[in-house]
Amino acid sequence: MKEDEKGVLSVMGRSNIAALVELLTATSHRIREKTVTVICSLAESGSCENWLVSEGVLPPLIRLVESGSTVGKEKAIISLQRLSMTTETARAIIGHGGVRPLIEICRTGGSVSQAAAASTLKNISAVPEVRQVLAEEGIIKVMINLLDCGILLGSKEYAAECLQNLTASNENLRRSVVSEGGIRSLLVYLDGPLPQESAVRALRNLVGSVSMEVLVSLGFLPRLVHVLKSGSLGAQQAAASTICQVCRTNETKKLVGEAGCIPLLIRMLEAKSNSAREVAAQALSSLVTVSQNCREVKKDDKSVPNLVQLLDPSPQNTAKKYAVSCLASLSSSKKCKKLMISYGAIGYLKKLFEMETPGAKKLLERLERGKLRCLFSRK
Repeated sequence: MKEDEKGVLSVMGRSNIAALVELLTATSHRIREKTVTVICSLAESGSCENWLVSEGVLPPLIRLVESGSTVGKEKAIISLQRLSMTTETARAIIGHGGVRPLIEICRTGGSVSQAAAASTLKNISAVPEVRQVLAEEGIIKVMINLLDCGILLGSKEYAAECLQNLTASNENLRRSVVSEGGIRSLLVYLDGPLPQESAVRALRNLVGSVSMEVLVSLGFLPRLVHVLKSGSLGAQQAAASTICQVCRTNETKKLVGEAGCIPLLIRMLEAKSNSAREVAAQALSSLVTVSQNCREVKKDDKSVPNLVQLLDPSPQNTAKKYAVSCLASLSSSKKCKKLMISYGAIGYLKKLFEMETPGAKKLLERLERGKLRCLFSRK
């Protein structure tokens, strides 16, 4: 099959799939190993998943995960990893009792098996209605342990994605992750050279469940700065979104500003992604309501030009209302007002005023008064 996978698949009919599934329960270890190796190749090919599942492959694969040989377990888990990518099959794996053996592999399995089991559980956790069942089987503690001690980096990444899924919309699961030390583990994981977006998103889901004092004591702010500096654009975007989540008080806004987030958010306004620009502008619009943060934004040479660019009235630009809010806070400075005018803010604001964008009229009037004063002073 390795030599001619396409040829084999072209002649592999449903009856042959059924026969293979039957062989998974053969008494011979050798036959079971060879059979599950073929089934693993079929699952990974992406051509036969529906036939495999409809012919009843899940129960024998799960039994192999529980009690098969080392090779049999590994191939069975990789097969489940591929098959679990559909919602219906993810639910079926739970129904056939697959969660507990997969969790056990995450605890005790070798590197490849552990990563594949973590990936399978991550796929299953993407189905909202099964998350509570997963929690009752002990998945939270296992995923946090993988973050701390996973053999492969892949295992850790799947664990972070799983925690992101589990904490997406369930407050009880968020509390459970917090009580098991999940925030500390996620923060330590973010120390790596390429912070992962899924870990930042999981953290963002959790920050509302603990006090800022606890977050600060765990080193939350330096990690946030690290992500804004070194993470992928998706991770940076998640970090900016996390700032929006935590900045509920002036004291917290001061701490975020003092940590060094502001210059990084200003650079993020230049991102190619509209959603990244929007969340960076949103975070800045919250931070500049504190005077010391506002002063820091005013001092940055890129702040005004980057924000004026975000006044673009096109429908694709969803950052404009936050840009208006930020510029309104900066407009108390004569220097910033002159810069806004020189970069064309008045033309943009006239269009935004017509579109009834909040704050556009007030900022436009302020800039036009400033422009008039400049004209009279020249005379």
